[in-house]
Amino acid sequence: MSRLLIITGASAGIGAATARLAAVSGWQNIVVHYGRDLNGANETAAAIEAVGAKAHVIGADVSEPDAIAKMFRSIRELPAAPVDLVNNAGIVAPKGGIADLTPDRVKQVFDVNVLGAIEVARQAVMLMRDWGQGGGIVNVSSMAAKLGSPREYTDYAASKGAIDTFSTGLADELAPEGIRVNVVRPGPIETEIHAKGGQPDRLERISKNIPMGRAGKAEECAEAILWLLSDRASYCTRSFVDVSGGR
Repeated sequence: MSRLLIITGASAGIGAATARLAAVSGWQNIVVHYGRDLNGANETAAAIEAVGAKAHVIGADVSEPDAIAKMFRSIRELPAAPVDLVNNAGIVAPKGGIADLTPDRVKQVFDVNVLGAIEVARQAVMLMRDWGQGGGIVNVSSMAAKLGSPREYTDYAASKGAIDTFSTGLADELAPEGIRVNVVRPGPIETEIHAKGGQPDRLERISKNIPMGRAGKAEECAEAILWLLSDRASYCTRSFVDVSGGR
């Protein structure tokens, strides 16, 4: 499969799992983006190259438009190909209620999760158009966009709600060009994001409220993401796939 796959936030969690699965699923060139975790990105890259695919490790702070532009300048040095984007990079602030949603906190979350994601998508679409070989986009949202995450992460939930709306509009805009845009909304998944949000025990606490009785695995999200990018989903755009155990 001579396609270029760009994955933001590929040093850990869902992004890393998607990169590893892509390497054994036929993608031969994979951009492993990272924000701060170079060691994690290098581990992802090593797993990719161990199965014969090529990894391109690129760091960028996606809250900074100039850094995103620089990342795409590097990507443009690669051989032209159909471009697939997994728009996955995101952050969550510590657990808090409305009193904790200070302007600085909310701005930080939205700078990465919304403004950064939109700019990454914009740069990817410009690359697809310039190379003229099409491609696809999967934006990684969250079930928090539907559930609101009350008393925990309502700012994060709001940021993912924005991604859902953006994805709907972008899918309609790009469909005539043959560029498909879809969304995966993970529920509670076994990744480090819960510890980063100050709740390392969160999955254990909420598992009883999940119809399937357990948290999901990053690999289960990766399967849905890569299916949406594959030709098997060729008639899917503006689709939302909830990977949430029924939550």
